[in-house]
Amino acid sequence: MPRQTGVYTDKHRCTHMGQIKFRKLKESIQYSDDSIIVVDKPSGIPSIPDRWQNPDNLLSFLTRMFGKVYPVHRLDKDTSGIMVYARTAEAHRQLSLDFQQRKVSKTYLAFVEGVPVPHRDIIDIPLRKAKDDSPLMIPSRKGKPAKTRYRLLESYGQASLLEVDILTGRTHQIRAHLKAIGHPLLIDPLYGFNEAVYVSQWKGKKYRLARGEEEKPLLSRLTLHSHSLRFQHPDHKENMEFTSPLPSDLKALQYQLRKWLGMDYTHSNEHSSAMDKQEDDLSPTP
Repeated sequence: MPRQTGVYTDKHRCTHMGQIKFRKLKESIQYSDDSIIVVDKPSGIPSIPDRWQNPDNLLSFLTRMFGKVYPVHRLDKDTSGIMVYARTAEAHRQLSLDFQQRKVSKTYLAFVEGVPVPHRDIIDIPLRKAKDDSPLMIPSRKGKPAKTRYRLLESYGQASLLEVDILTGRTHQIRAHLKAIGHPLLIDPLYGFNEAVYVSQWKGKKYRLARGEEEKPLLSRLTLHSHSLRFQHPDHKENMEFTSPLPSDLKALQYQLRKWLGMDYTHSNEHSSAMDKQEDDLSPTP
């Protein structure tokens, strides 16, 4: 699919973001036309303004480039990957309806603690806010229905890489559900155990620092990435799919996990058809 661009000129440059950050955001736009914008969001950038109305967010950046832009969904600040925004009120209405009716397919890649058993399953646990003024979501029979499907891609013994599909759209759904089954994200200060990971955690006595040297974290952001997004174009109804490979920081994490912990399981291509058939059997009836 040919890439189309917006109406950017130098006078739209965001003065609150450095030039490096601005170029990174500009290069993250995968596709745009008169109705939609698809972005591969970097980690560390809010998708919409926060409660303090910080101008350094993706929506503000896109507004400076394209004029009026409508957020359709959101990703957490430290989650990277594919997002779609609308450029017209009608496109926003149609996409929002498609998300609500679960016509949009969203797939994530997640590095988690431990190895989930079974290796593929649907987590069907209702969720609600812990408190009205808290972002924390907790399991509750009085909560809203929430379903998350996962599949093990790679196992490193102490950690795993999962492919995750959200079948409903609750706040923090993936993070809360993974915690509920005992396998939170490898880095998640709110739902997990770690604010960062260090190579020394896996290298053990083989890890050496020079006298007075302090170890820097290998990674210090959520280990969650929006890998793919599939939806119908709100105008001409063409089926569209956009994907984003693991960004460099998560690739570095994957490399270190493979190197120091090894892989005792990998989802190989020759098993794809059987796995996909079994996953279809797990899918909830529409």
